[in-house]
Amino acid sequence: MATAGKVIKCKAAVAWEAGKPLSIEEVEVAPPQAMEVRVKILYTALCHTDVYFWEAKGQTPVFPRILGHEPEVLYYFLSFDVLSIVESVGEGVTELAPGDHVLPVFTGECKECDHCKSEESNMCDLLRINVDRGVMIGDGKSRFTIKGKPIFHFVGTSTFSEYTVIHVGCLAKINPEAPLDKVCILSCGFSTGFGATVNVAKPKKGQTVAIFGLGAVGLAAMEGARLSGASRIIGVDLNPAKFEQAKKFGCTDFVNPKDHSKPVHEVLIEMTNGGLDRAVECTGNINAMISCFECVHDGWGVAVLVGVPTKDDVFKTHPMNFLNEKTLKGTFFGNYKPRTDLPNVVELYMKKELELEKFITHSVPFSEINTAFDLMLKGESLRCVMRMDE
Repeated sequence: MATAGKVIKCKAAVAWEAGKPLSIEEVEVAPPQAMEVRVKILYTALCHTDVYFWEAKGQTPVFPRILGHEPEVLYYFLSFDVLSIVESVGEGVTELAPGDHVLPVFTGECKECDHCKSEESNMCDLLRINVDRGVMIGDGKSRFTIKGKPIFHFVGTSTFSEYTVIHVGCLAKINPEAPLDKVCILSCGFSTGFGATVNVAKPKKGQTVAIFGLGAVGLAAMEGARLSGASRIIGVDLNPAKFEQAKKFGCTDFVNPKDHSKPVHEVLIEMTNGGLDRAVECTGNINAMISCFECVHDGWGVAVLVGVPTKDDVFKTHPMNFLNEKTLKGTFFGNYKPRTDLPNVVELYMKKELELEKFITHSVPFSEINTAFDLMLKGESLRCVMRMDE
């Protein structure tokens, strides 16, 4: 291809301002700089995070912007001749090859900082998520323009574009046999919820687990409980319609806090003869977070917080809950190191141990991206996968 070192023109869905429909535009995508890769997006999914920052309620508005962070891409150097000579990789990129399939992730793994070297953390100092930064970390500039005007990036990925430029540390090389339209959901929500259960809560076979919030992340956490062999999985949500869907993910019981006059943690303690062995919160609601912790069994119960609270929320509980040996943990991206761990999650799917298909409720062409937003806003979609070639 004759694109080495050249700008590529392609289609992208641009958010010009908060809450307004995205517009399909022709954008220019600059060549990658040092430690960057230009990739072609094949499939991308819509996540609540995209909607949250598109609405820009309570955050710093960064517009115009290209959103998107749950893609599947073919690692495509965009510039190699018939001899497969790579020409358009930024300086320093050595561990990927033309034709590799990769998952871009909103948080990275530089493999050099203290967090990356630690077995206990995935909070990379260099590539940790930054929702306010709309430029590349190398030179502080955007790789997107429209008629010369810069268009901001989103969490280092901006996958609502046919081509994008991403730091190599945010790309996880995966099995090329993995179906592209399924594993794209591993880039954010699924891994966050699933990892919260299997990597952080770590329920033992036969234990009881409660999941607070039955959206996509909560159902992924539930999938983790199912795969771990939990004997009883209790779903907690304010929407009773979600119970039927949750049954597909292993949910055995459903509790709606509105149906009870007493606090929901007391209801759960009574249901389980003293409390849950493990509980995972996936709502971001401070009351749900507190209930998640207070419902676990004294002596060995573990509660894991996944949801992001508002900046003014305060977590209040009695210190005796800690003295009674209840454990409270938090997690970021399911404690997965993107480049190291995501390939292994893909292999679980390839071995048919994970059922990703049931998370994908809709599929639309990229040109109908606003339909995907409507489905998410109406609560009708877990994950809507968009096909970039249509």
